[in-house]
Amino acid sequence: MTDIEITIDMHKYLALLFVSLLSLHLPAQPQKKKVVFIIADGIPADVLEKARPANLIQIERTNGYKRAYVGGEKGGYSQTPTISAVGYNSLLTGTWVNKHNVWGNDIKDPNYHYPTIFRLLKQIDTGKTTAIFSTWLDNRTRLVGDSLAQTGNYRVDYHTDGLELDTVNYPHDSQSQYIHKIDEKVTDDAEKCIREQAPDLVWLYLEYTDDMGHRYGDGPQLKEAVGFMDQQVGRIWAAVQYREKKFDEDWLVIVTTDHGRDSINGKNHGGQSERERTTWIATDAKDLNRYWNNYTPAIVDIMPTIARHYGLAIPRDNLMEVDGIPLTGKVSVAAPFVKYEDGKLNIRWKSFDKDGNVKIWLTTTNNYKTGGKDEYKLLAEVPAGQQSATLGISSYPSPFYKVVLEGPYNTVNRWIVVKASGN
Repeated sequence: MTDIEITIDMHKYLALLFVSLLSLHLPAQPQKKKVVFIIADGIPADVLEKARPANLIQIERTNGYKRAYVGGEKGGYSQTPTISAVGYNSLLTGTWVNKHNVWGNDIKDPNYHYPTIFRLLKQIDTGKTTAIFSTWLDNRTRLVGDSLAQTGNYRVDYHTDGLELDTVNYPHDSQSQYIHKIDEKVTDDAEKCIREQAPDLVWLYLEYTDDMGHRYGDGPQLKEAVGFMDQQVGRIWAAVQYREKKFDEDWLVIVTTDHGRDSINGKNHGGQSERERTTWIATDAKDLNRYWNNYTPAIVDIMPTIARHYGLAIPRDNLMEVDGIPLTGKVSVAAPFVKYEDGKLNIRWKSFDKDGNVKIWLTTTNNYKTGGKDEYKLLAEVPAGQQSATLGISSYPSPFYKVVLEGPYNTVNRWIVVKASGN
């Protein structure tokens, strides 16, 4: 080796040593937060639990599976049809149908004043990227509202959808095998996109299970479709694990369904029977809380859980309308109960993390529904651990009230519709 070669090698060594020493003094970079949620359409909890899908079991391996529900408050102001698009939008917005206004699969008149998690993410951090891979075009164009003026011309960065309209490459057959083929295609594209582009928020929607349920009810065809779904979920799970290991990213994976099925033969849904309302959630979330452990979670709880994973500060006006409760981290208020009687509000709640106070807010308007602002009055501030309050509101006469309980870690809300005397 010549003197020149020795000098060059020494310079390389010193450069590497300098970089190594410098790295010791640099603060560790936080992991990038990513989310993928999957909606596998129309799988009742009892069918899933009998099938014991292997990949879902891997995802939920540490207490990450629970039965859940859709349909809002049965018999109450938020009662929500157990229909597909209705359930998707409850997940996307964290609200029930009385707010988001999607009553059926025709998606006639969505109320875009209740933003989806896609829009919130982009509004708060314009650098975030989003993706939708779906066996139904309307999920992107109508529910999320891609490129619509009503959503501020929000744009999805990556997508594969609309293939159900391509009858050349996916000719429609009487057994809906074309839907299975489309599910495979959107899963392939989602897997590839996660591995290569790693969008910050990914939604994969799979339809074939619901088609088999409608055709065959609770028969073996539905069980077979659940197996196909699990294989597809497994491919996404493998892509997520690849990203976490190779790029040190922190991914939250949530898999759920949008409704159950009737108890007669499993071919139908849409009503409020227990089986139609009963769904499930499987997740790899690492900080599942006592609300998750002690209550039955709802589909509306998924949106605030995703927001919490990002550390997303939902704007206050939006937050006051969210019906869901985060399934991870601390929870100040849950299970709210509000009853109006003789000019008073009797209020109860469950507090798992009793730090600080709960602020009780009241408004007699619903201007938010049309893009306006509600002026809330602070009625009281009480210790979170008190878990109840009785407050007079005779100075605020109204046939309608919105009540918000705001704790240090989350908020919950209830509506009150006062019945006129004699009715």
